[in-house]
Amino acid sequence: MANCRCGLIGSGIGASLSPALHEDEGRQQGFDLTYTLFDVDTLGRTLDDAERAGFAGVNITHPFKQQVLGLLDDLSPQARAIGAVNTVVFAEGRRYGHNTDAYGFAESFRAGLPDAATGHVVQLGAGGAGAAVAHALVGLGVKQLSIIDPDATRSHELSSAVGQEPRKPLELPALLETADGLVNASPIGMHHHPGIPLPADLLHRGLWVADIVYMPVETELLRAARAAGLRTLGGTAMCAYQAAAAFQLFTGIAPDIARMLRHLDVLLRERR
Repeated sequence: MANCRCGLIGSGIGASLSPALHEDEGRQQGFDLTYTLFDVDTLGRTLDDAERAGFAGVNITHPFKQQVLGLLDDLSPQARAIGAVNTVVFAEGRRYGHNTDAYGFAESFRAGLPDAATGHVVQLGAGGAGAAVAHALVGLGVKQLSIIDPDATRSHELSSAVGQEPRKPLELPALLETADGLVNASPIGMHHHPGIPLPADLLHRGLWVADIVYMPVETELLRAARAAGLRTLGGTAMCAYQAAAAFQLFTGIAPDIARMLRHLDVLLRERR
């Protein structure tokens, strides 16, 4: 492969590390890869422009992971089940939607919390990333998954899709009392959405906490959980694993995931 053009479409993504992560792996693999950020408020025209420009594909992030579904020709089985897409591949005049977020979360969980109890997990967030995480958690063997989201319809639909009982935000304190783990799959904690997604006093001993936000590396939620002595998992590894899977979809070449993880750690340290 001589060269490859790809990118990321989303809103508020100016600080994304994806260009550096993908472009460096391309160089390491011996070809020229360019990765462009499209920080936009509308999706359709940007997707058209990238396809016309000869891009191999684009990643899709907040707030477009579900909006993009109606603009695609086909979906991978996993993307169809999840109902959200974070990677679009352009090939032979068609647009193929994939979801590498579920793989990314599952692999990061296996590596970071390999022996964590998964009887009952509370998940905050039922958007595009939340849908991927919910499917991943069920695949990891979670028996009871309680999904909480301010959008009651979205929460109900995702809970039903993964075979779980719909829950309401008012139930959160009681649900956490019996939970083994808590996953934040909402945008709360990101640089553009600062804060903590629940009262810190709900974090109890015996609970593990995972946050898919990776910028900042230590969110308020993770900081509070560590202060309470809880086991935690940040979003860095999920970011690297999902990026590695997208890289392979764009290029057809298997990346060195360990190298991408190391590079992401370096990039994040430089941002602190």
